[in-house]
This record gives sequence, C-alpha cells and structure tokens, in this order.
Amino acid sequence: MIENLATAEISTEQLDDLENLAKGFAGSQLHDLLLSLSRCIRDGATITATSGAASLTPNQAAERLGMSRTHLYKLLDRGEIPSHRVGRDRRIDLRDLARFEAERQNDRRELSERFATQHRTRAGAIDEIADLL
Repeated sequence: MIENLATAEISTEQLDDLENLAKGFAGSQLHDLLLSLSRCIRDGATITATSGAASLTPNQAAERLGMSRTHLYKLLDRGEIPSHRVGRDRRIDLRDLARFEAERQNDRRELSERFATQHRTRAGAIDEIADLL
C-alpha cells in the first residue's frame, strides 16, 4: 500500500515542535528521520507512507527515478534493479527501488568528490610547476 500524506495543513508551530522533539534523540537515526521529515514538509515535498510489501509498476518506478521507461527496462534486464513478474507484467518492490536510489545518490556523491579532488590536485600541480619556472 502506498499513501500520499496531506502536509499542507501542518503549521509552522507543529514543525517547530517536531524539531524540538528531534533534539531529544540527538545522534540517533530517529533524530535524523524527524529532522528530515520536518525539512521535507517545510519544502513542500509530498510525503508518502508505504507498507513494507509495496511494489510499483515500471511506469511508476521510471517516473519516480526521473528516467524513461526504456532506460528503466534496461536496468531491470541487467539486474541492477530487482523485479518480479505478476503474470506478464513486472513489479518492482519499493524497498529495492529505494536501495537503488540510495546507491545511485552515493555513486553521484563519490564521483563529485573525486572530480573536486582531481581539480584541486591539478590546480596544486599547476601551481608547483609555475613556482619551478
């Protein structure tokens, strides 16, 4: 089951209360979860509650990932995103899709950090060469 939660009517005071509650759990995953929830609501994001067994159609998964259905099917065929069959149709467990999204985000972050480090290293090497000349 997937359910979008209405957050538009949550007041600023209630969000402040949620953030104050989160402070009581400093350093824990619950702290991070509550602050993330509050931030998302303040930003106007849609909050979706799901059961552990929720699954998506390829169309829904592609939309969530912001990619074409064709590209999603390539990922499914290569096994990068697990899927199962329901009759002739495919379904993707939401937890598998969330895992793929997290891995993709980590890969992007690592690539970004590698490029930033490479740029700093290159700039440092250029400075050293310039000093030698």
